Amino acid sequence: MSDFLSSLRIAATGLQAQNARMRIIAENIANADSAGKTPEEDPYRRRIPTFEAIMDSEVGGQIVEIGKVALDQSDFSSRYEPGHPAADARGYVKYPNVNTLIETMDMRSAQRSYEANLNVVTVTRSMLGRTLDILKG
Repeated sequence: MSDFLSSLRIAATGLQAQNARMRIIAENIANADSAGKTPEEDPYRRRIPTFEAIMDSEVGGQIVEIGKVALDQSDFSSRYEPGHPAADARGYVKYPNVNTLIETMDMRSAQRSYEANLNVVTVTRSMLGRTLDILKG
């Protein structure tokens, strides 16, 4: 019984971590075109989720948790838009360092990891149900 509960706990922490990862990716996508309001103001900076493996003595193994959210230090992109309020003296506007194609692929990866953890929960619950049925009989 303890092994079933450990499996559920480990998968649940994986679900929570992937859910947090998807929220951060969605925030990046939502702000992909968010320029600053003035030429001096930096636009949105891409956020990168990190994970931490933590030893959990209750489950007898490692669980995963979302770690610190890092800021991507790559350069901002710029576009020539002389009429924009955030345009510099040369007419260029700084835009976030978010590549929506990369974010989309990261989102797909997070979804697959989430689904894998959800499958562990589903299979574990099914095995637990079968075990209880055998014990009743």
